[in-house]
Amino acid sequence: MSIIYVPYHLEERLPDPFAPLPKGFDVAKVEVELPEQDVWARLCGLYEAVAQAVEPRARTGSMIPIVSGDCTVTIGIAAGLQRAGVDPAIVWFDAHGDLQTMETTSSGYLGGMALRFLLGYRADLIADPLGLRPPAEERVVLVDARDLDPPEVDYLASAQVKRLPVAELTAEDLPEGPLLVNLDLDVIDPDELPGLRYPAPAGPGLESVVRATRMVVDTGRVAALNIACTWHFGHPDSDGVRERLLSTLLHR
Repeated sequence: MSIIYVPYHLEERLPDPFAPLPKGFDVAKVEVELPEQDVWARLCGLYEAVAQAVEPRARTGSMIPIVSGDCTVTIGIAAGLQRAGVDPAIVWFDAHGDLQTMETTSSGYLGGMALRFLLGYRADLIADPLGLRPPAEERVVLVDARDLDPPEVDYLASAQVKRLPVAELTAEDLPEGPLLVNLDLDVIDPDELPGLRYPAPAGPGLESVVRATRMVVDTGRVAALNIACTWHFGHPDSDGVRERLLSTLLHR
């Protein structure tokens, strides 16, 4: 199996290896010289490279595993799938909603807007340059999202996005058709996965998240799985939790 490896957090190139990839896989690294322009041009440059890496693999019909530094990479993955004729619904595992906007965010962190951008917010900035067609809200399942800001709560109150805890997700809850799964590893309780950039307490355990992810993959409908390793590079992994987690998720 070939893994697409995207060593970036937003437009920041991460040191290698920021994620302990298991042995025995072919690795196709996405690396691009980003333009000396604003952040939107740089992000579009990265996501275009991701889309180009995804498109030919999507035409084979096999699930594409991606290991990346954050959830926004899913935007490029979705564009690549669509170029290959795959119109995926979205299953988004995350401790956070990623549904902020530039008008509502208090931090300005663009990673907190990843799902909102995918859903078509400010399409002129990212979706339009990539030729991305946003999925309908009713084709999106947000899994966990235990740490929401008030604007995200307000959005979800009127949106058609389905939201479920990890433990309650079943195959019947999944949208029809091919699936694009974004698994932000900060969905896992930080007591079991230390070193996360944005830890949110009282989350599900490692085994629960792995079990739910496998259930989705076992439907046979997952076109691509983005494992977003949203942890601090260099945080000690003395007991090998990160390595074992990635190996478990990637070996099927």
